[in-house]
Amino acid sequence: MPVVVLLDRLVLLLMLAVLAAILTMAMVLQLAFGEIPCPLCLLQRVAMLGCCFGLIQQLQAEKSQRGAGIGLVFALLLLVISARQTLLDIVPRPGHSYVGQAVFGMHMPVWSVVIAVALLLGFAIRFALFGGPRAEAMTEGLAMRRRARALELYVVLLCAINFLAVVLQCGLGECHTFGYRLL
Repeated sequence: MPVVVLLDRLVLLLMLAVLAAILTMAMVLQLAFGEIPCPLCLLQRVAMLGCCFGLIQQLQAEKSQRGAGIGLVFALLLLVISARQTLLDIVPRPGHSYVGQAVFGMHMPVWSVVIAVALLLGFAIRFALFGGPRAEAMTEGLAMRRRARALELYVVLLCAINFLAVVLQCGLGECHTFGYRLL
């Protein structure tokens, strides 16, 4: 396998692994520490999961950049949602304050802006370094394919856990940050 193709696959796997770690930490904060996400935080998770599924599709593609395009669209959506929430929280409205604790001095909406910009930069650098679709088939080693498949399944599991957590928090109505509606 050409080195460029291998590096491209490693960059995609690294981006997916970092997003999976971020989503895992968000679920740990929610389930273990009682940090119930606000509706905009839930939308940010959806955008991150959309980026993950774009990356998964790109990892499985041979000649298309459609997965990277999907990831880019969701990274832009993440940036818009998180920037809106950050701007809303700069001067909190009466009776409203930041939801949750700061992580390394920044609240989650600000981290989401950083994550979105990092994703956009990652996709841009990937396109600049590795270009567009390749004619050769992706024939990475068995170990890399197994790691990629395990990470893909983990992301699907994270998506299912997030979905169940949202259903427990919101039921079939509006989401609030003061408790789980169905528990």
